[in-house]
Amino acid sequence: MPNFYPIMVAFAILMLLLLVCLVDAIPTTLDGPFPPLTVSLDDSGFRGNAVDLPGTDPRVRRMVNGFEPEQISVSLSTFADSVWISWITGESQIGEDIKPLDPNSVASVVRYGSLRHTLSHEATGYSLVYNQLYPFQGLQNYTSGIIHHVRLTGLEPGAQYYYQCGDPSIPAMSAVHAFKTMPISSPQSYPNRIAIVGDLGLTYNTTSTIDHMSSNEPDLIVLVGDVTYANLYLTNGTGSDCYSCSFPQTPIHETYQPRWDYWGRFMEPVVSTIPLMVVEGNHEIEEQAEHKTFLSYSSRFAFPSVESGSFSTFYYSFNAGGIHFIMLGAYISYYKQVQVAGKRPGKCR
Repeated sequence: MPNFYPIMVAFAILMLLLLVCLVDAIPTTLDGPFPPLTVSLDDSGFRGNAVDLPGTDPRVRRMVNGFEPEQISVSLSTFADSVWISWITGESQIGEDIKPLDPNSVASVVRYGSLRHTLSHEATGYSLVYNQLYPFQGLQNYTSGIIHHVRLTGLEPGAQYYYQCGDPSIPAMSAVHAFKTMPISSPQSYPNRIAIVGDLGLTYNTTSTIDHMSSNEPDLIVLVGDVTYANLYLTNGTGSDCYSCSFPQTPIHETYQPRWDYWGRFMEPVVSTIPLMVVEGNHEIEEQAEHKTFLSYSSRFAFPSVESGSFSTFYYSFNAGGIHFIMLGAYISYYKQVQVAGKRPGKCR
């Protein structure tokens, strides 16, 4: 008589594994619609016609002294064990006679650790200054403060860290901030919530959008272009909802670069804690002298380009738990193989 016991046991184990898989399966859109799990949007604070925050608003004014850090932000590296910390020191200048700051005059240092009062690790990075120049009479030029980018490595996935940034030798260090690293890269490991935003700008509607986004406590913010709308302004600070309608005779499409500083200050309370990942939009083109473009975008944000095998701030990739993001900007030719400094074209990993 045949022994069916091993077959029955194997079948039972198979069914048990199938049941576990069904219970643990991640739902898809085909299983929806699902009830919303986010805080309801209160649209009473939104205006029909977006009005920009003025430079006199306390949320966008420079509140630090000397070379103390401001416009602090966190962004991700390619993997969960690394992040970038960025900030600005020193004052920007706008006018006909500007003198760029020396980026080597202030150190780029981040002290960090898993305990707020014991920042036992230290990392250093690099700094830069960018200029927005217009070779036309009557237009004002701009030079940024010193922009710092420091990469922290060797972090634990899914862990909270505290940090200070600045130059301890001056001394000019920031207050202590905190961030949480992404979960480990795994099919069973995901951030709780990710906020996807675009066309953000810096209007009173922006403040309502950010308040609503923050109330949902995202683990990551992905900004898909059109950051500050500084290109809706002339260099003298005059703005319009439609640049080409209001200023059709300008010799070049001007920008008012202090709007970038306003935006960085307004966003600091959020992005100094929640990682922000950005890709460019058409409002970041900002053409200037010698046909240079995208300089403010490429300078102000830290990108995991090198870590992900890219040679451009227009495309890169990173992991957020079991999600692999590929950021592809619209202003680079993907049909051409770009040779940079003798290296072969990069591929996003």
